Amino acid sequence: MAGSRPLVVRLLEQKGIAHEVYAFDDTIRSAQEVARVTGMPPEQVLKTLVVEHDPPRGKPYLVMVPSSLEIDMKVLAASLGAKKLRMASHRDAERQTGLRVGGISALALIGRGFEVFVEESATLFEEVLVSAGQRGYDVRLALADLIALTGAAAVRAI
Repeated sequence: MAGSRPLVVRLLEQKGIAHEVYAFDDTIRSAQEVARVTGMPPEQVLKTLVVEHDPPRGKPYLVMVPSSLEIDMKVLAASLGAKKLRMASHRDAERQTGLRVGGISALALIGRGFEVFVEESATLFEEVLVSAGQRGYDVRLALADLIALTGAAAVRAI
């Protein structure tokens, strides 16, 4: 099990934002597996993907996508007006965010200059489960609060 309370949980408490913390084995890195162990529907568990220009330039994008879906890079690039995009390698994602794969969270990266997007299909739900910025912890919160905190814009990515 993961160790201390994640910064994201403290941030939500400080801002008085309603949330529920889910703790699970910190060896779990797959959002699909998180959905299974938490009992949340996979389409409401959002994975945060680090997407970069191809070739890389500037800061990558953070794209939150339902765990049950896979990004189509051509669709996402067209939606963002980018020429070509690619998924960052695990090593690059960790280097660029300072977070470990399985714990990458837009909530933990507020104010760090990342453009944040949420796949438009996720906007159908009132509540979602996202990483709390540390492996072994997720938080359930209102999608509206997630968008307000991160500045996420809806984007077509599938």
